Amino acid sequence: MSEVSKPLPPGSLGLPIIGETLSFLLDRNFAYKREQEFGSIYKTNILGRKTIFMTGAEANKFILSSHMDHFSWGQGWPENFRKLLGESLFLQDGEEHRRNRKLLMPAFHGQALVNYTQTMEEIIQKYFKKWHSQENFAWFTELKQMTFEIASVLLLGTTPGEQTERLSQWFTDLTNGLFAIFPIEASWTKYGKAIAARDRLLDYLDEEIERRKSNPGKDTLGLMLQTSDENGDYLTREEIKVQALLMLFAGHETTTSMLTSLCMSLAQNPNLLAKARKEQEDLGIEGELTLEKLKQMTYLDQILKEVERLYPPVAGGFRGVVKSFTFKGYYVPKGWIVSYRITSSHQDSQIFSNPKTFDPDRFSPERAEHKKKEYSLVGFGGGPRFCLGYAFAQMEMKIFASLLLRYCQWDILPDQDLTLEPIPTLHPKSGLKVTFSSSLSV
Repeated sequence: MSEVSKPLPPGSLGLPIIGETLSFLLDRNFAYKREQEFGSIYKTNILGRKTIFMTGAEANKFILSSHMDHFSWGQGWPENFRKLLGESLFLQDGEEHRRNRKLLMPAFHGQALVNYTQTMEEIIQKYFKKWHSQENFAWFTELKQMTFEIASVLLLGTTPGEQTERLSQWFTDLTNGLFAIFPIEASWTKYGKAIAARDRLLDYLDEEIERRKSNPGKDTLGLMLQTSDENGDYLTREEIKVQALLMLFAGHETTTSMLTSLCMSLAQNPNLLAKARKEQEDLGIEGELTLEKLKQMTYLDQILKEVERLYPPVAGGFRGVVKSFTFKGYYVPKGWIVSYRITSSHQDSQIFSNPKTFDPDRFSPERAEHKKKEYSLVGFGGGPRFCLGYAFAQMEMKIFASLLLRYCQWDILPDQDLTLEPIPTLHPKSGLKVTFSSSLSV
């Protein structure tokens, strides 16, 4: 039987033109319902493209590693992403991606991380003091401001204050346009506002690059200006601008989602909160946090892995099919889109026991459930294109969590909607309203 003669996966392409786009964007159980009906591989039509959804560790490995030459990142994501985030690393393939990833690597590893710790800690402490004075607030919005300030200061060398607040607002406008159903560029639409925000951000980056020519600095933007490849070639100004835009986006959106879920989960599980506090106490941490001290927080590592598993910031990833293939007996044609489903993979009961329960001990050395099968935990991707900023994000989250556990108290306020909304990244509908106090303010 030839490959082409094999059947397409089951499923429905929905209505003419719009397919099942509205259900995909508005129904948070879209994928779950179809998996129940069609199984771990099925077809649909969303965002104007015929799409195959694939679920499970085997599918993740197929897409992210063993058959990654069949897929294109650039052709996979909606056109909104390309228009708003530019031809950045996120949408690049092949040699272009390898070259630019290598040029960006020094900004997110080694000595660069060491240089970032003190600034991260100072900004986080500043926000703890602010929240202590507020007492009651919606944490998701506040965390977004905090992570954006960390990203803009460390990645771009931005001065905290009005400038950071203005950039943060532009980024909020840009993010709101990523999943616009009707990408109309009129100034009154979400998409139109996103385009305007993108242009303001690119103008700001252009001015910043010009200003840095004689004194690049040690932040990520400075490192991008100074790093060359093996041929002695540097990133062009336009390349730096779109990469910086991507780094700012990636550097705060997903981290905000995970920190919100972390705070919510610890408040909902007092026994786990007590265990996490005890680890901090037993380590006897004093003075500034360092990478060495962070490495000792092994139970905190387990908690963050469980947040990634149960509350992944994004539900899946998209790829364009550049070479047709067969998977589990079904034919997937070139030109279609494939989406690997992170949320569903992370709740596979054959890998994770009681998958809907928040249980950090599943990642203990004794249980190590994620090691039963490769690519079962893919919140940060996997394979050769594993998230470039993973170490940066982990360090930021661990510094935040360590300070939170040692110096802060918080409770979730009653009578609010904690239903999780998936777009643009996972977050409680209410924004997670809490009462908060910190001894750092005393």
